[in-house]
Amino acid sequence: MWPPFQRRHRERELDEEIQAHLAMAIRDRIERGESPEQAALAVRREFGNRALIRETTRRMWRWSSLHGVWQDARYALRGMRRSPGFTAVAVISLALGIGANTAIFSLLEAAMLRLLPVSHPEELVELLQKYPGEPRGNGYWSRRSYEHIRDGNHVFSALIAASVDNAAPLELQGAQPETGIVEDVSGNYFPDLGIQPAVGRLIGPEDNPADPNGAVAVLSWEMWTSRFHQDPAVLGRRILVENAPATIVGVAPRGFVGLRVEAKTDIWLPQPPTQNDLTLLARLRPGATLQQARAEMTVLYRFTIEERAAASRDPQVRQLSVQVEPAGDGLNTVRDRFGKPLTVLMTIVGLLLLLACVNIASLLLSRAAGRKREMALRTSLGASRGRLLRQMLTESLLLSIVATLFGIVLAYFGTAALLRIMASGRLHERVYLRVEPDLHVLLFTAVIAVLAGLLFGIAPAWNAFRTAPVNALRQSGRAFETRASRVFAQSLVAAQVALSMLLLTTGALFIANLASLERADLGFHRDHVLLVGLDPSRSGYDRQRLSRAYEELLDRIGRIPGVRSASLSAPTPLSGAGASGLVTAEGLEERPEDLRWTEIAYIAPRYFETLGIPLLAGRGFSHEDQFYAGVAVISESVARYYFAGRNPIGRHVTFNHLTGVREARTYEIVGVVGDANYLDIREPMRRTVYVPAFYQGGVEARAFLIRIAIHPQAVVADVRREVGAVAPGVFVSQITTLNEQIDASIVPERLIATLSGFFGALAAVLAGIGLYGLLAYAVARRTNEIGVRVALGATTRNVISLVLRDMLATVGAGLALGIPLAAWGRGLAAALIPNLPAQTMGPLALAAAGTVIVALLAAWMPALRAARVDPMEALREE
Repeated sequence: MWPPFQRRHRERELDEEIQAHLAMAIRDRIERGESPEQAALAVRREFGNRALIRETTRRMWRWSSLHGVWQDARYALRGMRRSPGFTAVAVISLALGIGANTAIFSLLEAAMLRLLPVSHPEELVELLQKYPGEPRGNGYWSRRSYEHIRDGNHVFSALIAASVDNAAPLELQGAQPETGIVEDVSGNYFPDLGIQPAVGRLIGPEDNPADPNGAVAVLSWEMWTSRFHQDPAVLGRRILVENAPATIVGVAPRGFVGLRVEAKTDIWLPQPPTQNDLTLLARLRPGATLQQARAEMTVLYRFTIEERAAASRDPQVRQLSVQVEPAGDGLNTVRDRFGKPLTVLMTIVGLLLLLACVNIASLLLSRAAGRKREMALRTSLGASRGRLLRQMLTESLLLSIVATLFGIVLAYFGTAALLRIMASGRLHERVYLRVEPDLHVLLFTAVIAVLAGLLFGIAPAWNAFRTAPVNALRQSGRAFETRASRVFAQSLVAAQVALSMLLLTTGALFIANLASLERADLGFHRDHVLLVGLDPSRSGYDRQRLSRAYEELLDRIGRIPGVRSASLSAPTPLSGAGASGLVTAEGLEERPEDLRWTEIAYIAPRYFETLGIPLLAGRGFSHEDQFYAGVAVISESVARYYFAGRNPIGRHVTFNHLTGVREARTYEIVGVVGDANYLDIREPMRRTVYVPAFYQGGVEARAFLIRIAIHPQAVVADVRREVGAVAPGVFVSQITTLNEQIDASIVPERLIATLSGFFGALAAVLAGIGLYGLLAYAVARRTNEIGVRVALGATTRNVISLVLRDMLATVGAGLALGIPLAAWGRGLAAALIPNLPAQTMGPLALAAAGTVIVALLAAWMPALRAARVDPMEALREE
């Protein structure tokens, strides 16, 4: 039997041995002539403290320490049951801190720390291009640039090309059409990543996408599992990808879902040899460094600059730069979008956990002051100071373990909520992280649980360790404490107030930033506008038929009850980048280096009326404009820049390099409208030129905008019915409101504002709990003093003032420390997150006012309890 389970048997043997030893000693004395009573008394005096001897003997047993910890844990559990209120407060506050840390770390680990499940991921790098004034990106490489870098470099052992379609239509044999993420990959994609198939084979250099029998396709493990239930017979089946046939030849291994962190690939296809807009990933040669790769790519990139300069009149092309960054964690756009917000949130939840630990430490210290007589009695009965230290630390660690179990549950639901927020962005920015419990997350949770237990347990443990038994046993009354311990407890609460000030200020700062973005003047009216996106790719309609269908749809949607106006556009406001081109204007000569990109929007009649964009001069588009594609409406900023002091109506603008169009196009200006934001709410409005959506028998726009007098969702069913009646082959890809699309454009700000505001409020509550515990204990400690004061004539107001003075002294010290700390945190947050309103004093003043209000609420109950002290009862205890 395992030694710990022999404990009772060995205890009985020890008792029997002690009894036998005492009996033999008594018998020896009786034989020497002593009476039985005298012999027994003398033997017990010589033998000493029987309990201490038992304890000394137990220490020599092999598993005595383990059994002692078990005894301490059982005693701690009984103590937790005896104080359910304290236990609940401690567990809930600590569970919130641990759960928040685990949830944010899970996202941080999935987005920025988890390596790709490929061979030697630390050798992978990605090649990024940086256009002046734009964020860096990967996915704009031409085929010629790819081949030039592949054949001309000396630092890469492999150069891999991929191209991702975010929502490609898929059609499996005998199944309904669906959409999925499709990745076109070079032939060396799987071999050079070192990936082995789960079933069948993977794409290799020998696979030709132009094969007359159709291309080959590889399924992801997730798609094979969810769609085919892991049926091996899937090999050889045909699948249509964007109406092109492919044959399934294999399944990727479990856990590999592509190179992008924020999305998962469903199907891989071989890459056509003429495909451009490539994403490039490279593997460093053995011995090659990142610095060497950057130096060589700077030289090789000159080819790309010359290639793009030859195809574009954009003078800024020659200012393009190349960056080589580690890509062991994948092609990570999440890092750029959410890296800083997640880092800030990780700092905030770390401070929240520290605050929770300080809060529990102060509560434990107040509780330990009432247990000093217990500790003194234990010491007098033979317990060593180390034994008391272990007991207190065991109680703290047990609290931490229980809180961690609840924290893991909170982290599970919290992570799911955070993922929903991150996935609520615009279609091209939506993030689908794969957050799974792994060794890193579990180890992180275990470490913070132990550290938290030690952090809030060390102060009461040290307090028990230094207890003087004689002094403690001489004390009378409910509790006692030294001046040093009282000041230390007040310092802990003041530290809580300071930390809560820091968290409240940063939370208010991020909320103010979100509010300023939501209140920003975007140039249009955002309320009561429904956006309906259509996908005609699988309809089989030609340009003329699709144009006629959309015209009829506009007319029929406009007649739906509750609809005020309807129009059509591409892009829709704040949906992201659309078409753009380099503009020259009639009557203005610009140097080539001064040319700038101007946005272009394709719109139908009544567009400006639908969005509430003011018409400043001229007119908007009419039905007749679709037969004449050469008219345009310009935004106010275009008129101001190109026609300053002149009437632009009747003049012309020319797009010399329009996105996707080689030839130049000239338009006659028929109207001027106010500026509107189409790209990014964080940036100034860009110059925009509007042209008709209907022209040359076709239609360029794909989204309907519908202004409604009632709630937008009230007409969704009617809109779907009209689409099905007029264009049955056209798929409704998206239905949302304009307000929802605006919110989707500021997901990082919504994420950090929501969480920092919640954690700031939680920090204030924790500080209030700590202050309440301190004041409640102070009232209990000073009951006799308060009773004497009341007996000598003190009024209720005097007693309440006595408690409030203690509160104000502690809170004042916390504010004195917290205000400069909050100012420092505000500056640090502004350095990490651009465009924060860091100069305003509003968040700091709001945080200070909130802290004082919470402090008053926390002091109210102890003050009332002090005012109700019965002097006779208090004096009777003296």
